[in-house]
Amino acid sequence: MRPFSYQKATDSDMAVQALSAAAAANNPLTKATAQPLAGGTTLIDLMKLDVMRPAAIVDINPLARGWSAIEPGSDGLRLGALAKMSDVAAHAEIQRHYPVIANSLKLAASAQLRNMATLGGNVMQRTRCSYFRDVSYENCNKRNPGSGCAAMDGVNRMHAVLGTSDQCIATYPGDFAQALIALDAMVEITGRSGTRNLPFADLHKAPGRTPDIETTLRPGELISAFSVPGRWPRSVYLKARDRQSYEFALSSAAVALDVQDGTIRDARVALGGVATVPWRAREAEALLKGQKFDDGLAQRVADAAFADARGRQHNSFKIALGKRVVARALQQAVTMEI
Repeated sequence: MRPFSYQKATDSDMAVQALSAAAAANNPLTKATAQPLAGGTTLIDLMKLDVMRPAAIVDINPLARGWSAIEPGSDGLRLGALAKMSDVAAHAEIQRHYPVIANSLKLAASAQLRNMATLGGNVMQRTRCSYFRDVSYENCNKRNPGSGCAAMDGVNRMHAVLGTSDQCIATYPGDFAQALIALDAMVEITGRSGTRNLPFADLHKAPGRTPDIETTLRPGELISAFSVPGRWPRSVYLKARDRQSYEFALSSAAVALDVQDGTIRDARVALGGVATVPWRAREAEALLKGQKFDDGLAQRVADAAFADARGRQHNSFKIALGKRVVARALQQAVTMEI
């Protein structure tokens, strides 16, 4: 692990100022950055691997006093970015009105990690691509822009089949983000100019020509809260993985339905483990609205969700697997007792 400066922020203004000042002083030759420290469950790992080399660490844990609230209401939900994953997953109102959120958090990590990790840190986690995490591979466009992507012709079983580019096929690894994007969540961002609100769907950037730029956050900005409109008691998160215990998704689906008198009035479908960013399957959703559910509809929706998928040598199986996960998640959501 490389040397870095450490500063503990006592309030949000101090945190933003410290991160902004450190970011302005970064040396582009060393690729050093300023990073906030919350749970640290991803950051510390990547620092030990020499993948991330922050010149400055700003500890934002003191901000938890105001940034960790869990506030369900009749018209929606607000979650502080420093709320612990375990606390949100165990909250009775979340389990009742937003089971897709509770389940996505329960399935995301081991109990020890969930007790440390925060919601804001979770949605900002970096890819699990082995070529990104192993600095002996020079050709990784996320670490070394313009160097190429070793996964293209390498071992790419865990990699993305949706949202890829000729620069990067690394999979976004999170679970909670799929629930947020499915439920039209908003993200509150705190920076030098105060707070701004952004649709969660606009937070992450697809690789395109600049896979090293992963989000739309500006230097010095921090995620301070998430908000979800309405309630979604008929919602599920289904995750297929190599083992039943803690593991990253090969394919997952966050599904939320509004069903009245047997007709689907509204539908939300998001995909995980298969895309470069949190992925909303809007074409699939359109097929569900106004329809009576049956197995044939589930298959058509699943096919639509993966219509643009592009498999490679080792990950083409994800397309067929992903379709089965979507169809099963829909069946589970329709038959839920609420």
